[in-house]
Order: sequence, then structure tokens, then C-alpha cells
Amino acid sequence: MNRMQKAVYSLVLSEEVVDAVDRMAYAQGMSRSALINRILAQAVGYVTPEQRMAEILDTLSKQMNGLFQLQEQASDGMLTIRSPLRYRYKPTIRYRVELYRQPEQAVGVLHAAFRTQSRALLGDAEAFFRCWAQHEQAAGLIAAEDCRIADGSWDRRFLIQAGQQRSTQEIGAAIGQYIKRVDAALKAYFAALPDRAAAEQAVAEYFST
Repeated sequence: MNRMQKAVYSLVLSEEVVDAVDRMAYAQGMSRSALINRILAQAVGYVTPEQRMAEILDTLSKQMNGLFQLQEQASDGMLTIRSPLRYRYKPTIRYRVELYRQPEQAVGVLHAAFRTQSRALLGDAEAFFRCWAQHEQAAGLIAAEDCRIADGSWDRRFLIQAGQQRSTQEIGAAIGQYIKRVDAALKAYFAALPDRAAAEQAVAEYFST
């Protein structure tokens, strides 16, 4: 991922302004430079990568809130969403959305995994992820290199369509709808087990319309 280039500039500011900036930066958990950079960007109408990511995740959080468990992240551009599954030991799947600071071909990536030592659960989860990925590839939604499945976990990139311009709200809403669809298919798949054929058919129905 490319990162925005930064340079060092000298600014002459009054001590009172610097004191006020430092107080605000401390209250918001930011450095002085980061806060000044954000204030200046807003003043000239420039959307910083941090602001873009925050707006996307804010929209996503509002869509997920009340339906899933949201976990606060220390890192910018990241959100973890938990969803319980009706299965032995009552496991929870974690969907972690990581946004790219400088998106080029993709906005970010979705990582999904269970925190478990159960080989049976990991095997069933991996079978679902492979089934879902095969349908997405057959539908032309992603290429094989845009997802990775290993050890019961799944990574899937959110691609940027050529010539497509979307607002941060539209991107956040689209990611939210996608996660809801995956989660619903996952639960339908596990509900049909141990009949593997019925479970795979349950996933196929999410691509039949």
C-alpha cells in the first residue's frame, strides 16, 4: 500500500494558538501535527485518508450496530464485528474490516475467522468459505487471487470497479450489506449440516437471484 508523502514545514504560530491546539490534540488523543494537518485539510476542502476511513467505518458501524457486536479498535481504518453461531460450544465468528489508507485497486480487505481449537469447526468453516468463494468467482465478482482461505480463516478484498466513483457512505453501506449476506449464508450453511450437499445448496441460493 502506498502511503501519503509527508514533509516538514516551519510555521510561525502564537503561543496561545499552540497551547489551544495542544489541549485539543490531547483531548482527542492526537498529536499536534496530526491535528493541525486535519484542521488545514478541512479548511482547504481536502479529505484526508484518515477522514475517508473514519467516514466509511462510521457508516458501517451504524449498519451493524444492534445486529452484531462491535469491537473498538486501537488502529485507524479497522473495525471488528462479532456474530454468534448456533453450533457446538457456541462459537463466535469475527469479521475484521481493514481499510487501505491509499486505495488503488481495492478499498480494503475483510478477514473472517473463528477463534477456536476445534478442528471440526475449522474444517466446516473452511468448507463454507471455499463454497462461497467458488460462487463469487463463478459469478465474476472476484478473481482467485482476491481471496485467501487457510486454517479455517478467509481473506477477501473489496475491489474498486474501474470508472466507478462511490461516496464514503456508499462504500460503508456496501461493505455492511456484504457482511450481512455472508453471515446469513454462513448460518444457513451450518444449519444444514451434517448434510454437506444441503449446506452447499443453501449457499447457492444466495447467488440464484
